[in-house]
Amino acid sequence: MMPTIDALSDNLTEYLDLEQIRQVRRAYFYAEQAHDGQRRKSGEPYVTHPLAVAGVLSEMHMDHQSLMAAMLHDVIEDTEISYEGIETQFGKPVADIVDGVSKLTHLEFETKAEAQAENFQKMVLAMAEDIRVILVKLADRLHNMRTLGAMPPVKQRRIARETLDIYSPIAARLGMRDLQVELEDLAFQAYYPMRARYIRRAVVKARGQRRDIITQIEQAIQGRIDKEHLPGIVTGREKHLYSIYRKMKTQSKAFSEIMDVFAFRVVTESVDDCYRILGAVHNLYKPVPGRFKDYIAIPKANGYQSLHTALFGARGITIEVQIRTREMDAVASQGIAEHSHYKVYGDSDSAVGSYNRARKWVQGLLEMQRRAGDSMEFIEHVKKDLFPDEVYVFTPKGRILELPRGATPVDFAYAVHTDVGNSCVSCRINRRLAPLSEALDSGQTVEIITTPRAQPNMAWLNFVVTGKARSSIRHFLKNQQRHESVELGRRLLNQFMANYGAGIDDIDPDKLQALLDEAELKNLDALLEDIGMGNRMAYVVARRLRPEVAPDSEQTQTLSPQGKPLAVHGTEGMVMHYARCCHPIPGDAIVGHISTGRGLVVHRTDCRNIRYMREDPEKCVFLEWSSVAEEEYPVALMLSVESQRGIIAHLAMAVASAGANLLKIDSGEREGQLYSVQMELTVFNRIHLAKVIKQLRRQLGVNHIARL
Repeated sequence: MMPTIDALSDNLTEYLDLEQIRQVRRAYFYAEQAHDGQRRKSGEPYVTHPLAVAGVLSEMHMDHQSLMAAMLHDVIEDTEISYEGIETQFGKPVADIVDGVSKLTHLEFETKAEAQAENFQKMVLAMAEDIRVILVKLADRLHNMRTLGAMPPVKQRRIARETLDIYSPIAARLGMRDLQVELEDLAFQAYYPMRARYIRRAVVKARGQRRDIITQIEQAIQGRIDKEHLPGIVTGREKHLYSIYRKMKTQSKAFSEIMDVFAFRVVTESVDDCYRILGAVHNLYKPVPGRFKDYIAIPKANGYQSLHTALFGARGITIEVQIRTREMDAVASQGIAEHSHYKVYGDSDSAVGSYNRARKWVQGLLEMQRRAGDSMEFIEHVKKDLFPDEVYVFTPKGRILELPRGATPVDFAYAVHTDVGNSCVSCRINRRLAPLSEALDSGQTVEIITTPRAQPNMAWLNFVVTGKARSSIRHFLKNQQRHESVELGRRLLNQFMANYGAGIDDIDPDKLQALLDEAELKNLDALLEDIGMGNRMAYVVARRLRPEVAPDSEQTQTLSPQGKPLAVHGTEGMVMHYARCCHPIPGDAIVGHISTGRGLVVHRTDCRNIRYMREDPEKCVFLEWSSVAEEEYPVALMLSVESQRGIIAHLAMAVASAGANLLKIDSGEREGQLYSVQMELTVFNRIHLAKVIKQLRRQLGVNHIARL
């Protein structure tokens, strides 16, 4: 049966006043005129779609502006009417929601995925202005899924996949369970039609066999609640198709194992009644240890509140029971949409809390969007952030933070504040020192130890799970690498410009501009970054930018850089690397090899890998150690030792007594009574290394020591 505006208007009298209903009707007739002559794939007049979307929102008791925006949400995209036209007719708030929901059709994208990502990014920006944008978008998607059968099979699968990947997780994140369940089931039937049919048949068959047991348990729980004179209505809860399929797949369980768990919900009046009913059902059936969750004291990130418990029922079956108030039940079904409902009927802590959490989440998305390099990177972060399974951990001051399951102390640090994450060096979990990669569990207290000189480590990207942590680390590393590349490029160019008795400040602006135009670079910093990253040779750039010299003096120029060698401090960061083949340390004679895309790689001058290019000024740079180097550097030693009990322990103690840090120790091939031991340790400089070698020589059984 096709919806009509009169039927919708009758439904709206329940919670809107006559003037607001009149405005909704006006928006409908405006849309009807704008879409005149347009039809959907099913053959119906196009205006039936916006009317149905408004109908979905009216069931959530959304405000009149949301309903008007629902009527007009395709007008900008599909007709000649502009944003300004809607703003003039219906006001800025309605026009902004419509603009946020409208799809991007004017941009050219290389792939469909990129177009969807860009579209979603625009929607997030609009959501930050007005959260009703996402509610209209979800209602639009729900009606499209209900009428998906008119689409070609390929398009059905694409839309269903997008719904499962993005829209149903967003509905879950905003606490809108009813909408989430319907979206998931419709998408599941479109994407896996055979699997959906099989599971539906199996559910119908199992339902008939289970009816007696469900009724019996329902009556037993209701009877116990009534006996305790507690208000509460017990209902059996049906598992939906996609939930069954997902559990079968992720938990590797057979259908019968999933359906053997009986689920019930008790809806009562007050929070106090919830805990009293919990005691009553625990007296009726024994609870399963470790399966009780209190989401009333600690709500989920989307505002969901309920008590969850698992019980051993009669006949050896497992029972899952959810206990919540009416208000919590409404918020669990409608999520942030319930906020609008309570604006009419009086405030609700649950609904307002849910709404505030949703606002906070959207603000977090906005921060991620600003830091992401492009829309595809952004949507990757968002997908990671949409997993509903959470852990709840405490700050040392007792504040609760919700994080996705598998989150680490680094995720926690970034959840507290971006600056805390960027300066994090270690952590304490329940007052004990723990690795930054350790997965957190609910109830733990996490303390982050920071230091001003610290900075994010690229290795963190291997274990962080939150979108905020991932985007913040990438953003910092990109900026840091660029800054360090510019500085290194400046030092390298200055060194080679010294050949011509000049520096960067003496460069002729016309010559510089000509070079930038030729290389298609924006400015000097971009050129220096290219040099620092090894993509452009400082020697060649210096030759192009050299000052004018007399012909006879030009002949005397040497190719090697003049003046003071580059000073290496040891803290240059991401664009200076120390070669693993020769492990240079302060005090060694060193030379730098410019590697494309990596920057400067530091070798010892006697390293075999650098010998053939040492004299090539286009490839190598003269370096020296700065006197202020305070870092520890890895070094490798090869020892020849006599076989005796406890020798490895004695060697490790000798290294520690010399103040060095032992990273690795391996015993190698044995030759008679001698065998080789390879050590990797960290030292400050050559003097420190000499002390370590001296301590090792004192050990009985050490015959020979060589640095690798």
